[in-house]
Amino acid sequence: MKSVPKPIETLEIDLVVNDEHVRRTVPVRRLLSDFIREDLRLTGTHVGCEQGVCGACTVLVDGASVRSCIMLAVQVDGATIRTVESLAAASGLNRMQQSFKQHRAVQCGFCTAGILMTLEGVDPSEFPDERAIRELLVGNLCRCTGYQNIVAAVMHAWSRG
Repeated sequence: MKSVPKPIETLEIDLVVNDEHVRRTVPVRRLLSDFIREDLRLTGTHVGCEQGVCGACTVLVDGASVRSCIMLAVQVDGATIRTVESLAAASGLNRMQQSFKQHRAVQCGFCTAGILMTLEGVDPSEFPDERAIRELLVGNLCRCTGYQNIVAAVMHAWSRG
């Protein structure tokens, strides 16, 4: 009788997270969001819906916005990841974060990291007006602000308002 091979349960991944080289062995079914939050202790990435709908878990993978709650950690082997923690500068808040603060675009703050990373992953020139910015943010759910202050903050940071 032929033996059945044992399924692979873990894999080693090698990647760059916020400019730091990371090599870890992870369970093959570990979500990227769990890897970021639990293994790397980068808790700015939030998990809301766990279905990729709310946008709170958004990170950049090789420059593209992705929902980390529906991506496996093993899928980012060899990639460069940026989380909201990468926005911090020695001098303080970056321009978008300052604009969010100035325009009171943050209330509970749960969605903010995902929104900031969505904005970080785009070319501002492709979103020339309020309507385009609102369309960009359609995948980021905010239950507190009603989006008006968020849009105003983005327009100000991108020097459009």
